[in-house]
Order: sequence, then structure tokens, then C-alpha cells
Amino acid sequence: MSSVTLTAKAIRRSLLAVAATSVATTGLFSSAVVSAEEQAQKVERIEVTGSRIKRADMETASPVSVIDASSIISSGATSIDDILQQMTSTGGAMTNAAVNNGSRGNSNINLRGLGDSRTLVLVNGRRMIASGTGAASTVDLNTIPVSMIQRVEILKDGASAVYGTDAIAGVVNIILKRDFDGFEMSAQTGMSGHGDADETSIDFTLGNTFDKGNVVVNAQYTKRGDASQADRDFSDCPISETGAAGSKTLYCGGSSYSQGGHVWGDQNFQITGTGEDGAYAVGDSGFYGQYVAGDEGKPVFEYFDGKSEADVSGRDGVFHDFSDEDKYNYAKDSYLSTPMERINLSFAGSYELSDSIRFFSEAMYSKRWSEQQMAPQPIWNNSAWVYKPLSAGGTMTDALLPWAQDGEKMSYGRRMVETGSRDFSQVVDTVRVVLGLEGEFENGWTWDASYNKGKNDSVETLANLHNLGSINDAVLAGTFDPFLESSWTGESIAPFVYTEVNSGGSDLDIIAATLSGDIVDLPAGVLGFAAGYEHRKEAAHFTPDSLTSQGLANDPRVEATAGEFSVNEVYAELAIPLLSDLPFAQQVDMSAAMRYFDYSTFGDDTTWKLGLTWRMTDDLMFRGGRSTAFRAPTVSELFGGKSPSFDQIVHPATDQSQAEVTVGGNEMLTPEEADITTVGLVYSPSFVDGLSLTVDYYDIGITNTITAVDSNYVANQCLDASGAKINTGSALCQASNIEIDSTGRIKFDNGLQNIGATNTSGYDINIAYTFDAVGLSWKANLDTSILETYEEFDPDGNAVDYRGFVTGNAGGYAKIKTNLDLTASGDDWSATYEIRYIDGMDSFACKDDTSKCYAPSVDSIVYHDLSGSYDLTNNIRLSGGVNNIFDKEPPYYTGNLDSNTDPYTYDVLGRYFFVRANVKF
Repeated sequence: MSSVTLTAKAIRRSLLAVAATSVATTGLFSSAVVSAEEQAQKVERIEVTGSRIKRADMETASPVSVIDASSIISSGATSIDDILQQMTSTGGAMTNAAVNNGSRGNSNINLRGLGDSRTLVLVNGRRMIASGTGAASTVDLNTIPVSMIQRVEILKDGASAVYGTDAIAGVVNIILKRDFDGFEMSAQTGMSGHGDADETSIDFTLGNTFDKGNVVVNAQYTKRGDASQADRDFSDCPISETGAAGSKTLYCGGSSYSQGGHVWGDQNFQITGTGEDGAYAVGDSGFYGQYVAGDEGKPVFEYFDGKSEADVSGRDGVFHDFSDEDKYNYAKDSYLSTPMERINLSFAGSYELSDSIRFFSEAMYSKRWSEQQMAPQPIWNNSAWVYKPLSAGGTMTDALLPWAQDGEKMSYGRRMVETGSRDFSQVVDTVRVVLGLEGEFENGWTWDASYNKGKNDSVETLANLHNLGSINDAVLAGTFDPFLESSWTGESIAPFVYTEVNSGGSDLDIIAATLSGDIVDLPAGVLGFAAGYEHRKEAAHFTPDSLTSQGLANDPRVEATAGEFSVNEVYAELAIPLLSDLPFAQQVDMSAAMRYFDYSTFGDDTTWKLGLTWRMTDDLMFRGGRSTAFRAPTVSELFGGKSPSFDQIVHPATDQSQAEVTVGGNEMLTPEEADITTVGLVYSPSFVDGLSLTVDYYDIGITNTITAVDSNYVANQCLDASGAKINTGSALCQASNIEIDSTGRIKFDNGLQNIGATNTSGYDINIAYTFDAVGLSWKANLDTSILETYEEFDPDGNAVDYRGFVTGNAGGYAKIKTNLDLTASGDDWSATYEIRYIDGMDSFACKDDTSKCYAPSVDSIVYHDLSGSYDLTNNIRLSGGVNNIFDKEPPYYTGNLDSNTDPYTYDVLGRYFFVRANVKF
């Protein structure tokens, strides 16, 4: 490969970096930039995300947005998820620093709200290793150093025919610096207006370009402090609702697994069921009440006058009737923003072996230390304890005698305040190495061959857990009295306290080769071609703590995960010029791609894509595409062991806000399949220099979806207000095995299945305008996403509409989201003002009956951010900013996720300040 070609590539990359706008420039660039582009076209063609064919222009049939490095830096982001999650085309559940319960320190991207597993993340056009804890199946964006990013290209269209599995909602292609020459160092620090969530980042980049190649080395260190839910008025206690429908009021609630213990008696004490298989029948009578005939003659329990079973609290060391005041405020012990420490090391290099062959390499290593903190462990007895007081010759305290009877089975729940908070920690190591050759034949065709190796390892711990299996054995042996307060303190409880240690990891191996070139000159242009082969192997494992895997801990048993699969794929792509230089058809091009894949787990299939670009004039271009896409089940989805998940629900049969849901993998899963349509226009009026407009419509239909049904939906479909099972003939409720345990907690199975379908459609609109006024350069950018439909279908074919709803587990699906940026630049300074709008939403938990909710909806919310930079010298730049200037609090809604709001969607920290210094030579 000649040095002229290498220089041309460097010029092209430089021009792209200048041309990329701050948020989502899918339209045409300004005329000055286009002129520079035309010069670059003479010397080099490049790959655009979504195609393997090298092109001399940026316009394809698919909408591609570009975020450049300067926009990332000006936002104060120290991780790329801070930028990507604010895009208007994102939605649903996106883990980030504000997600304390279940995030495990990860950060991800979720285009279209379709789930992080349906967004493909690439680095330099190649797959990134899935990373995180356990048998990770999605990319943790913490593994990619912000300081090494040159630009990010976001393809908002299906691309399975080009890239393979996962590219249903779109592709995020993170392009790292490769031709950097010189030295650059930056230091940044920030803090919230409340004096917490402090964050510091230091990075340096060193590069050298020489006659036959280049080398770039980067290191970044980031440390993020914590913020507590106790330090914000909106989150310092879990808000509960009480009162009759239509007249609900709020109070500071909490968990019924409370400090000092919560004891539930047995209403069926001394009752023997005389019905079939020992079921209770009309006329069966006991100590507290009897069964009488109810609706349709069904037996209904009725208390005797003045009698009821125990519902007792042991808070403050004295048993008394349980009330709302006895509930435990678990929020005060939980993080609002989670701490993390991270090291990222990166390397990129290339060397010309000859005039036509170049060796290239990439290497990335990241190490993450992250933590979460939650309230002390809630424990409960899965099997009721028989009460045997000392006065009756037993081994238990007599203090319960006013409420409990000798020989009665007692259910018990307790918040283990004496032991301390549950402290989660993760240590995650991720390595990615790419080695390859690329070259050019004498006829101009290019080729490359590469090996991509990724490895992720993790160790996670959870401190201050309790071995309830051993406690239960001690209770049965009469050596531990669970109703005696002193039993749960000091030396008595110490032998039963342990730290859970889990380990996991994943491996990725890819051998790939591509070939690209021009086949023949046609009347309308050059027929372009690309083809390739890829062999990929993925393996993952998760080994739970020994106590947890045996089911001896308080939570249900967690099973191990282990498995692997391999796939062979071939693909081909054509760029076909149809018409040119005709009235209203300046250039019409068609693109076509097809991929064949053969998986070791489920077999083979194909996917395809067709696209059309129709440039009518210099000002106006139409584009559209039709494609099929797929997502193959991951190792964790196929081989994941069963484990418990505690999901937020709102149900009239219980006052508990969480259900115990058993989740797990399924080896019989087959791929998800998708049909995707996009139609759009790009308009850049010649009579308004610097103005561009793009409008794109998308329609995505996914069938054979791999999912678990929303937990709130399952509970309300399968249990009525009294807790009785309903819809027992439906596939959904039969598979759930739903029940309410003796403590009032709803429990059911909700494992992964190929069930139902998901349909979503909407519009992406972008208006970009660059101009000069009052002696300054200005850039305005308006991004808007309009959600037209978002439906999921359960196993029985019932549509579940999420459009315009905010959920308790899956994030928000706002109908409209808008970002507006305005940047002014002088000779040595720039300033950017950003407005972010999220439309109001209704609570999904209140969908069927808004009168049962205090807050069945949330209003729209607007965030304002301000940032700026100043060049102190030619080598030193100072910058800073304020995010959420007006300290907007996140909204409360009934059925919220955590912190009484939705941390997936809303900012929970409030006003945030940051400053940055950059030195470059």
C-alpha cells in the first residue's frame, strides 16, 4: 500500500472529524465541507457504517449519525454511555451509574428501546467482546476509553446482512484514534451541586507517524464517587400510597421485612382440610376461624369474632401489632449514584510490509472496580417455624404468647440491620486484541484478514449475607430462637454471616476476511462489490457461590451457567448505480446485501438487505431500505442457570412492592427474526447556505422474540385482587406457576422463551444549520424522535402497548424526545447550550385503572446544559460546564423502579459542575 494511499486515508479521516456534528448529522454537510470532501474523494474511498463497500461519499440508503470527539469532550462525559444514552433515538432500560439495584457497574446502549442485546456495538468496524459480570452477553461501554475516541457512527437501521447477529435496532461503531501524531494530556474533575458524586479523570495519548506506519498509545484513569438516596428529598425514603381509589395519599413507607422482625401467624391453625387432596372445604373450622360458602359455593375463610392470626413487629425489642410505621426505610442505605474506579489502556499500530500490504494491530485492556450498596439483607423462612414457647416445654421465648399459639406455624421476615448493609463489589478485567493484514491488488481491489480475540473475567462479591439454611437447622434443633431479639446479634448470629463470591467470564474468537472493489463501469457509475467470511466462537460461564448454588442462602438457589457456540458466515454486498445525470434523477443507486450463517446451536439461515438512494437534485435526496435481521440467542440465554430476580410490581393482593421472579435460560431457543423498513429524505436547500434537514421513518417488526414477559403484567394477568389465580387456561399463567407465599410475597417463574412479537415504528428528524453572525461562527442542531408504536405480544397473542408509558422495570417509552444544541465559536473560544426534552408519560402500573394510583402519569421534563472552552495558548485549552442547570428533580410515579423514579430515563443527581484542562503538543 503506497504512502500516497496512506496519506489520503489520513486526509479523509481528518475531514470526517471536522464534518461530524455534535449530535446527529444525518444530512448533508455545509458547502465548505462538501468542497473539502470532493477533494478527498479524488484520492480515497472509505467504509461507512452499514456497508463494507468503500465509497467516495457519505450518503447511503441507511441513516447514519456521527458524534465527534470534540462534542464528547465538551459534554463533560468520562464514559461514552453518558452521550449515547441522551440520544433521542434511545429508550427503555439503559444501565448507568444511577442504577444501583442490579446494574453490577455496567453501562450500555439501547437503541429504539428494543433492549441492549439488539444493538450491535463495534470498535473500528469489528465486534467488541461482551463484558461485565457473570456470563456477560452485552458490551459494557466502560471498557472503551473516551479519550481514545475519534468519532462514533450510529446506524439506526438493521444491518444483519452486513454484520450478522444483534444488529436489529442498529449499530454503534466506535472509531478510535489511529493516525494520531504528538502528545495530548487531559485532566477533568466534577461534582454535583449537593457536593457528592465527585468524578476525576486523567488521560494521555501519545502517537507517532513514521515513513512506514504509525503507533498510538493511550491510558485513562477514572474515579467516580458515590451519592446516597438519603441525601435527596425525592429519594430519602420509599414512598408508598394509601387510601381508597381516587383519593390516594402518600407516606414514607418501606419494606414489611422490617427491623426487629415481622411475624405472621397461621390463619388455618388447627384446621384440617376435608376436601379433595386435603384442600379446605366449607365447614372446616379451627382456632381463628372457619370456611364458609362464598361465590358459587367456593370455600372462603371467615374469622371468628375478636380473633385473628398474628401480624406482629419486634421493632425496638418489644412485640406489638405491625403498622406502616414499622416498615423499614431501605432507601436511606442505598446509593443514588454508584462509585467506580477504572483503568483503560489502548494501543493501535500499523506497519507497511510492502507497497501493497500493511500489518495492523489493536489492543485494549480495561480493569473496573465498581460498587453498589443496598439496605441490610431481608431474610425470611421458606418453611414456617412451629412455635414452641418455654412455658409449654419448648425452646422459644414466651413473648409471642399474646399473639401466637403453642404449635402454630409462624412465618418470619426480618431486616438484618445488626449485620449492616449489603455491599456489592465487582472486579472486571476485559482484554481485546486484533491482529491483521490489509492490502490492495494492482486492479485497485482491497482485502483484509484479521483475528479478533476478546476475553472478559469477573469476580463479584456480596457481603453481609446470612445462611438461612443453617439458621433453619438450628431452629429445628432448638439451639436458635428466631423470636428472641438477642439471637440476631453479636456472637449468636456471627457464625451464620458470610460473603458471597461469584465468578464468571466470556471469550470471543473471530477469524475474518473481506474483499472489496469495483467490478465494472456502468453508464450510471461504478458497480461496487464486497464479500467476506467470518468464523466466530463465543463461550461464557458463571460460577455462583457454593452456598448460593446449593440453595442454602436466604435467596432462592442460583444455578451455574456454562456453554459455547460457533458460527460460520459468508456475505456479499453490491452497490449498483442505476441512473445518473437525468432530470430529477441526478443519481439513483441501489444497494443489496445477503448473509448466510450456520450456527452450531440451531442451524443455518440467511438474511438480506436492499436499499435505494435517489438524488433528485443537488438539494434533495430520497432514501429507503428494506431488510431482514436476526438475533441469535446468547450463551447466557441458552445455558443460563435459574436464579431469582426481585422485580417491582403493583398488585392489590399484596402490599409488597417486589415479586420474587425465577428467571433462567432455555437451550431450545431459536433466533429472533426481524423485518425492517426505513424511508427518508435529505434536504439541503441551495438558497440557505449551511442548512440541512433529514426526516427518516422506521418500522421494525420482531417475531420469535427471546424475552420474559413484563413482571407487572404477569402478576396482574394471573392473580385477581384477592390473590386467587385467574386466566389459568392461558399459556402465560400456566407457565408462570404463580402463587403468594405466607409472607404475602408474589412468586412466579418468568424464564426466557421465544414468545410473541415486538413492533415499533416512528420518525427521526434532524435540522442542522451552520452560519456566521456578529463576527462568530454558529452551529445549531435539532434532533427529534417521535415514537408512533411500541407493542409487545405475550404468549397468548395479546398486545401490550408501551408507547407513552414509563415502567417499573423496563424504562420509559416517551412519545417525543428532542435535543437542541446551539454552539457559538470565536477565534479562541466556544460555548454550547443544550436543551433536552422528554415528553410526559403514563405509569404502566396504572394502565388498567388510574384511580388506584396517586401518580398515574408524569409531566414532560426539560434539562438545560451549558459548556464552554477557551484556548489559553496554542497548546493549552481550558473547558467546563454545568449540566442540569436548573437542578431539575426526577418525577415520582406510581410503580416506580428505584429512588421513587426511573433512573434509566431521568437525571437523579441534579445540577452537576465539571472543569477540564487539556495540553496538546
